[in-house]
Amino acid sequence: MIIDLISHIANKNGLTNDTAKQTLGIILNAAERQDSPFAAAMFQAIPGARALSARTGSDIGAATGVIARLIEQTPNGKRHVGQMMIRDLHALGLSHEDIGKLLPAVSGFVEERCGLSGFGHLGDLIGKDLNADKSAQKAA
Repeated sequence: MIIDLISHIANKNGLTNDTAKQTLGIILNAAERQDSPFAAAMFQAIPGARALSARTGSDIGAATGVIARLIEQTPNGKRHVGQMMIRDLHALGLSHEDIGKLLPAVSGFVEERCGLSGFGHLGDLIGKDLNADKSAQKAA
């Protein structure tokens, strides 16, 4: 399924499969480093997503230590990781407009194929609280 997601991102965003794979890895790694529920949900739903995140993190020199990961989950750490993610995507040649199209492409795929919803913009990626959404839905 990870190959299908990469192809979907490439087709929706006019990228090569290699660039789409790198962009997905960068997004997943940033989300994982911040302990985002997005990453956890993707890792459960899509085999190979966790491995892609880890490989990409190694390639870009992302923090791996426990203390560094905890720091990345603070408000300033989240901001820094988000900035690094955008920097790494720019290094692949993506513009701000291109980056803005990536997350809806990912969210459309995971909603259709995996039944995961609620992801589609940077705020969802970085700090979405799935449990808060579930509580709000039950209350409604």
